[in-house]
Amino acid sequence: MQPSDRAPGLVLGEDVVLPESVVLGAHVVIHPGTILGEDCVIGDHAVLGKPPKLARTSSAPKDAPPPLRVGAGSAICAHAVVLAGAELGEDVIVGDQAFVRERARIGASTVVGRGSAVDNDVTIGARVKVQTLCYLTAFSVLEDDVFFGPGASTTNDDTMGRHGPEHALRGATLRRACRVGGSAVLCPGIEVGEEAFVAAGAVVVRDVPARAVVMGVPARVVREVGDEDLLERWR
Repeated sequence: MQPSDRAPGLVLGEDVVLPESVVLGAHVVIHPGTILGEDCVIGDHAVLGKPPKLARTSSAPKDAPPPLRVGAGSAICAHAVVLAGAELGEDVIVGDQAFVRERARIGASTVVGRGSAVDNDVTIGARVKVQTLCYLTAFSVLEDDVFFGPGASTTNDDTMGRHGPEHALRGATLRRACRVGGSAVLCPGIEVGEEAFVAAGAVVVRDVPARAVVMGVPARVVREVGDEDLLERWR
């Protein structure tokens, strides 16, 4: 890692792909091998391509991950950290202080809000809106056009750490165009169906059918999403 005069305080690793069209803030750190597309914007104090640090007891792969890849036109904002092994599509926004871990995949035109965390092995589709201070746990899947409200979170371990190495963690699966309200909590392995609606503050302990509206603790179906509220009416 060496200082560079390309931007104030910039530190670059070897073999970084950094097109001239990339706009850099102050005190950015870009680790070896990171690949940036044209017209990206990198905010002050952002860290790109950082190698993951795993606990000794972690069952995750110990091999070095491939380089971070960031698609053209994407923005990684101030103080955000995106690890090696992640892959961002075109026109992605990673908000201030957000954190994206290794092997996360984020589709084109998706927004990850300020202070949100995208854990390892999370797959996010295109045009997804992850709001402020959200947590997406490992092995979760968000399909295209999902809305994930501020402070909402997913979980993946029924035992809260009291398990052997054979235990499989189960993230949430959020189907196309479903919506999850602020501060909702999704229990391990939950599937939220296409165009479903999870109300703010709900605790989801069982799968949510497509187009169902659920609310409460635990969440229960109260009605169905009407035709007038389907995504196709609001594009």
